[in-house]
Amino acid sequence: MQSGQVKPTTLEELRGSGWVSKTVKREIHDNFLRMLRDGGELFPSIIGYDDTVIPEINIALIAQHDMLFLGEKGQAKSRLMRLLVQFLDEVIPYLDIPGCPVHEDPYRPITAAGKRVVAERPENEIPVAWWPRQHRYAERLSPGTKFADIIGEIDPAKLASGTSMSAEDALHFGLIPRMHRGIFAMNELPELDELVQVGLFNILEERDVQIRGYPINFDIDVLILFSANPATYNRSGKVIPQLKDRIGSIIHTHYPRRRELGIEIMHQEAGIDLDGELPVVVPPFMNEIIEQMSISARKSKYVDQQSGVSARFSIANYRTMVASARQRAVRLGEVPAVPRISDLSHFYASSMGKLELDMMGSHQMTEQQVLEAIQAEAIQTVFEEYVDRHGFGEIAEIFGQGVKIEVGDMLPSSHYADRLKRVPPVWAKAFEVNPAKDPGVRASCVEFVLAGLYVTDHISRSQRRGRITYEI
Repeated sequence: MQSGQVKPTTLEELRGSGWVSKTVKREIHDNFLRMLRDGGELFPSIIGYDDTVIPEINIALIAQHDMLFLGEKGQAKSRLMRLLVQFLDEVIPYLDIPGCPVHEDPYRPITAAGKRVVAERPENEIPVAWWPRQHRYAERLSPGTKFADIIGEIDPAKLASGTSMSAEDALHFGLIPRMHRGIFAMNELPELDELVQVGLFNILEERDVQIRGYPINFDIDVLILFSANPATYNRSGKVIPQLKDRIGSIIHTHYPRRRELGIEIMHQEAGIDLDGELPVVVPPFMNEIIEQMSISARKSKYVDQQSGVSARFSIANYRTMVASARQRAVRLGEVPAVPRISDLSHFYASSMGKLELDMMGSHQMTEQQVLEAIQAEAIQTVFEEYVDRHGFGEIAEIFGQGVKIEVGDMLPSSHYADRLKRVPPVWAKAFEVNPAKDPGVRASCVEFVLAGLYVTDHISRSQRRGRITYEI
C-alpha cells in the first residue's frame, strides 16, 4: 500500500482492497527481491562492502534469517541494521484499538483485546490505522538491559488498580512484543544478561513471549538483529550456546580493504563543506596520511587489536586538520585554506581515547607516544610512495650546507616562499607531489617533504613553542 493511495479505515474496507497479510520476514523478502530486480541501490552510503558483506546480507534476507553483525567498532554494523528498514512496506494496516500494546495484524491478532474486537464487532465497525515503516524499527544497547525492558513484566500499577494477576491486561510489554511486525536490533549482544539471553532464545526458537510464566503464548512476528565484537562474542560463556545456535546468519564486517575506500568513507562521514565563504583545498597526500594513520593503528603492536580502530579515528582527525587550516586562513587572511603536516599537531585532542592500548606491548609508552609513533609511520608510508615517483634525495643533501627551514601551523604561506628563495632550485621537485602555484599548496608540499625526510632519518628537527625547525 503506497502512501499516496486512499487507505481503508475499517477492516471491511481492508478486505475489499485486496491487502495481503505477510510475516515481516516475508514482507522484507518480497520487497528486497523486487528492488534487486529493479537494479536500484540497495545499501546507500555503504562503501567497501560490495563484494564481501552485502552479498551475505542479501542471501540472509532471501533466506528470511535473523542476523548477527560481527565486527570491530566503527565497521557500520548499526548503519547496516538500520538500512534494512527500507525493505519494509511503506505503511501497513493495524487494528486501531485504544490501549492495545501492539500493532495488531487485522487478520491475525495475537492479544486478547485484538481477538475480542475481531470476534465481537462487525468488520465495518472495526477501525484500521496505518503504521509507517520508519516507526517499525527499534534498537537497544545490551549493558543494563533487563528482562522487563525488552520482553515484559507484570505491571504493579495495573494490579493496584484492581486488574487480576491472571489476566493478560496485567502485563507490561517490553520492546520486542511492541515491535510485533517490525524489526528489533540488540547492540553488543555478549554484554546482555544471561537471563535475558534465555528469553531471546525462546523468541528465536518458538517465536513467542512468556512473561512471568503467564500461560498465554504471544505469537510474536519480528525480525531480530544483533551486533557484537568478535573478541567478546567468541569468548566462552559470554553468549549462551542455545542462542548462538538459533541465529540464522552471521554477517562478518571489516575495515576498508584499500586506503582509497577509507578516504571515501572519511569524506562521506565527516560531511564537511570544503567550499563556501572559506574554501579549503586538501592536497591528496594529506588525505592519504590521515587514513594511513588509521591503517597503521590497526597494525600497531601498541594498540589492542581485539578492540579495533574505528573509522571515527580518521573522521575526527580529518575534521581537526581542516579546522586547523581554516583557523589559520581566517587569522592570516589566506584563501583558500590548505592543510599542512603542522596541522596534525592538534590531532592528539581528536585521537585521545579512540585507541585502546595493548598493555603488554605499550607498558613503557604513554598514549601520546603511541599516537606520535602512529603518525610518524603513516607519514613515512605515504612519503615513500611519493619518493618512488618523484625522488627527493637531492633535497636532503642541501641540508648538509647548513640550511634550516622553520615550519608551523600559524606561519603564513609567504614565509615558506621567502625562505625557499635562498635555497637551491632543486626544491622545485617538492612541488611535484601536488603541482600548483597557490602559496598555501606549495607550503603544504614543503612541510610534507620535510616531515618525510625527517621520519626517514635524512634530516633532524627541533621543536619549540609550536614551531618546528628542520636541519641537518
